[in-house]
Amino acid sequence: MTNREFDEQFRRRGAVLLGGIDEAGRGPLAGPVFAAAVILDPARPVEGLNDSKKLSEAKREALFDPIREQAVAWAVASASVEEIEKYNILGATFLAMRRAAEQLQPAAQLLLVDGNRMPPDLPVPARTIVKGDALSETIAAASILAKVSRDRLMMELARQYPQYAFDRHKGYGTALHYQCLDQYGPSPVHRRSFLKKWMAERGKS
Repeated sequence: MTNREFDEQFRRRGAVLLGGIDEAGRGPLAGPVFAAAVILDPARPVEGLNDSKKLSEAKREALFDPIREQAVAWAVASASVEEIEKYNILGATFLAMRRAAEQLQPAAQLLLVDGNRMPPDLPVPARTIVKGDALSETIAAASILAKVSRDRLMMELARQYPQYAFDRHKGYGTALHYQCLDQYGPSPVHRRSFLKKWMAERGKS
């Protein structure tokens, strides 16, 4: 079954306005977490949709505008570093997902949520889909919008904080990123709760 056929089974059951939600940026040491929600138009298909992690950066960028131009509705939202610290990363991810879902106009009749955890207080009925970004074309589209949007923000942060090389690692915990942290310490956009082990190893508070 293709990812398009996977979605079509839900439309045949009555969810004509089928939405997908996915996140980007749960794992990095810095920057917000993003989420996107998309309702695709079966009459205007976007070719080549797949889990954003399986696509090259160039392919994700090439799909970004077609998804937005051909979808019935789309929305991108985020939760800040401060919200990640306040609510923890899962709570902040759910917050970003809810924000994206609430912005969809028209609203979805059913939302497919990537993963096995249901965000609370979504505005419409929803169901979780494990490995949904690989199974569902709609979730794949959301994963691409979320990933590209977050990567673009990290490029902006790279210009604000050039010493951290955010343009190269996008905030993930690479060897280069830890080298930058060793040299310069955390920036205002680092998630301090993600750096507890690093700080403990270096006697930092």
